[in-house]
Parts: sequence; structure tokens; C-alpha cells
Amino acid sequence: MLYIFFFFVFLLTRSTKMADQPLNPQNRIKLRDGRYLAYKERGVPKDDAKFTIVLVHGFGSSKDMNFNVSQELVEETGIYFVLYDRAGYGESDPNPKRSLKSEASDVQELADGLQIGSRFYLIGISMGSYTAWSCLKHIPQRLAGVAMVAPVVNYRWPSIPKSLLKNDYRREVLKWSYWIAKYFPGLLHWWVTQNMFPTTSMLEKTPANYFNDQDIEVLKHTKGFPMLTKERLREHGVFETLRRDFLVAFADWDFDPADLPDPFPSGPGKSPSSVHIWQGYEDKVIPFQLQRCLCHKLQWIKYHEVPKGGHLIVHYEGVCDAILKSLLLGEDLPMYSPKAVVTEP
Repeated sequence: MLYIFFFFVFLLTRSTKMADQPLNPQNRIKLRDGRYLAYKERGVPKDDAKFTIVLVHGFGSSKDMNFNVSQELVEETGIYFVLYDRAGYGESDPNPKRSLKSEASDVQELADGLQIGSRFYLIGISMGSYTAWSCLKHIPQRLAGVAMVAPVVNYRWPSIPKSLLKNDYRREVLKWSYWIAKYFPGLLHWWVTQNMFPTTSMLEKTPANYFNDQDIEVLKHTKGFPMLTKERLREHGVFETLRRDFLVAFADWDFDPADLPDPFPSGPGKSPSSVHIWQGYEDKVIPFQLQRCLCHKLQWIKYHEVPKGGHLIVHYEGVCDAILKSLLLGEDLPMYSPKAVVTEP
């Protein structure tokens, strides 16, 4: 029942192919409430950049997340990246008052502290997509464009049709996981640190339950999942960060994404910015039907589907290059159009 709670720990914990700037790993920005956010810069130097992108990591990840983009594209296009540890992750201070709005506020204060300009691009990966949705709601004036890659879906959103929820077992799993995480944190902490809890071994023995074939190939080249060790989970701070992040992502939101207005309406003097969702057709964590439904309601979202992609599409060769070309240059490959997928399940 609780496996999905910790499933996202597996995602995006590997280093990237982008060149790091020679920075002190302790670089941090002080926020108005006294907390510090740790960050890392990648890509071309900030002063030489044509595009500035803030990358938001997912559940259990950090500013060392994987974004498998070619260095050639980064240099030719002139892309400067800022990656940061979300509250409580890595070297950033925890936020006991974490909320949807605080996630957007952290992004805005990070941008102001680093003086990256009045507008910037934002890419949210997996669970980091709820931060992206919050930014679209609370600070749309700061965004030049947004991409969400394998974004999580909150089954509490009123706009999700009941017909799509009826036979989706994930809804019940998340419902009970949320209830236990919220009301019985002590029991949950005990459960996940006991030897009886299968954690990593269970997932590694039955990968087909969670990953498609391409995801499994990706997993063969990883070095393990340190966030899921009982030693790390026994740390109160680590456990609480994961629990609070999970609760914010899947609680009742103060808005439904389907009700958001187009943040980049066309018109005189308007830039050709856009919002994108990238989804794997064979994603076993988030069904593609939910993403298609949302994008049908929000016609201003450009929807891209990786035909044989699972939940780990950010690791696939060429996908991150395609994400950047579409977001920054407006170049879309027909192979990632959902129309290219002929057979429905």
C-alpha cells in the first residue's frame, strides 16, 4: 500500500551530462524567512546566456538530478541552468510550513537572489511538477516558458473525469498512503525502517511492476538508490522532508490546474512563450490518459508523448534535447506527437 510513497525516491538521482561551473558546493541563497536554499549552476556562464532555466527536481532527488542533455546543444543554444535543493533536500533548510505557495515563493526568491532576470524558463521533473503548477498559479509574470516532464497528477483535482478514476488502482493506493502519512507518521516511520519492509529489494526484484522496458534498461546503469536505505530513512529530517513533500503534492489544492488561464496569451508585444507537458505512453506511475485529458481542457498546453516511454523519460537519449528545442526554439519532432501513437490500450 505504501510503496508508491517511496517509489518516487528512485527517480532522477543520477548526475547529468552537463558541465558544472566551478562553484563551491555550499552556495546558498538566504530567503526572507531565514531559511537557506542551496543551488548549483550549469551550462554556459550566466552573463553569456541567451536562455536561463530553473530546473526543479523531484521526490527524493536534489540539485544533482539527471537532465540528460547534450553539452553541444547547451553551448550552441547558450543555456544557463540553475538547479536547487528544494526545502529540506540536500543542503537546503527544511520548511515546516511547506505549501504549494511556498514552493513558488522559493523559486522567485532564488531567481531574485541570483539576479537571473525578470523572466526565466522553468522545468519541473516528476514530483517537481507541482512546484511548476504553483509557479503558473502564483508567479506567472516571472515565467518565460514552462515544461513539465512525467508530471505527477493529483487525483483530488475536480477536473479529472470519474470515468478515468473508476478502474485506476493508483487512486486508492495514494488515498491510503496519504491518510497514513498524515495521521500516523510514527507508524509509517517504524514501518519503512523495519527489516520486514521490502523497500529497494522488492522494487529491484519486480521492476516490471513499475517500469517499462526502456526504464529497466536505464536502471541497469544506475548505482543504486541511497535515499531508500533504512539508514537514511531512520534520519528524522530525511523522513519528514519526504513525508511533507508527499502530503503537499497530494493534498487538496487551493486551485485546479484545469482552471488556470493561459499565462502567455498571444497578442501585440507578447513573446512566443509556452507551456509543455512531456509524458511517456507506457508510464506505469502516471497514466497517459490523465495527461491527455488535462491538456485537452487546457488547449494552451503543448502536449508531447514519448511512444515507448515510461516514467524515466528524462534519462532517455535525445528526449531532453527535444524538450529544450521545443521549449526554447519552438522546434517539435513529429515522433513525439500523441497522434503518432496509433494503438490505444
